[in-house]
Amino acid sequence: MRDPYDVLGVPRGASAEEIKQAYRRLAKKLHPDLNPGNSRIEQTFKEVAVAHDVLGDPESRARFDRGEIDGSGAERRRSYYKNYAEGDRGARYRGFDGDEAYFDDELFGDLFRGKGPGVRIRGADVSYAADADLVEAATGVKRRLTLSDGKILEFSIPPGTEDGQTLRLKGQGRPGLGGAPAGDAFIEIRIKPHPLFRRAGDDVHLDLSVSLQEAVLGGTADLPTIDGNVTIRIPKGVNTGTLMRLQGKGIVNQTTQKRGDQIVTLKVVLPDVIDRELGEFMERWGRTHPYDVRGKKGKG
Repeated sequence: MRDPYDVLGVPRGASAEEIKQAYRRLAKKLHPDLNPGNSRIEQTFKEVAVAHDVLGDPESRARFDRGEIDGSGAERRRSYYKNYAEGDRGARYRGFDGDEAYFDDELFGDLFRGKGPGVRIRGADVSYAADADLVEAATGVKRRLTLSDGKILEFSIPPGTEDGQTLRLKGQGRPGLGGAPAGDAFIEIRIKPHPLFRRAGDDVHLDLSVSLQEAVLGGTADLPTIDGNVTIRIPKGVNTGTLMRLQGKGIVNQTTQKRGDQIVTLKVVLPDVIDRELGEFMERWGRTHPYDVRGKKGKG
């Protein structure tokens, strides 16, 4: 795992605001929606997000600076127990430093089981995954996981959560030994595709079908948004590909707390059957109202 300071491109003495600004700049540049299909940039984006999780929280940043956690926020595990066991005075012992190292087997086993005098070991971290659809992730939702031991883990998916984002639940991992704190639970959020909405950054995209009559004369239509249905006015003379923007109807940006927009792409749909009345009308209209739909962009 890379050093989070290197990932964000900031010095170790950087202020909290400098770390936030570096994260915003990189997240905007590397967002997967702006670089579709680029797995290398997607991986870098995830590293940036993890680095911000570590350095953006004062407590976890201090722990990283002290060497207690690594660049992913996970507890550092040493090769030898002497490097991470916390013993009271009198419980200290000689480690694997050479030929002088030796232990009483019974005492050594008790130490690793947390039974030695004054031994404290922080609990292990655990990882899980949880599914959410686009609307749930956009607006926020409460979730619960039932674990194999019957324990129920309750948590909230905050508004604006992105696919692959990891939530950290402090103290919800394995219990510690000797009164040491429990580990943390990390939950990766997997966002399922939505039948109507597509996410691009903080914006939500939606295709809306309009009839021939609506395309020519205009009208109104009920439109789904992540907040529920709204009524919009379709202007006269729209074409397939016409874009309409609903400001503030997108997704909350977790850094700025500002909402994106909903972008609606209109698609003109003809009747399934072109009856004789419509066909004859178009023939009459076309003879007296010719117009070129291809000449402006070149034929082909």
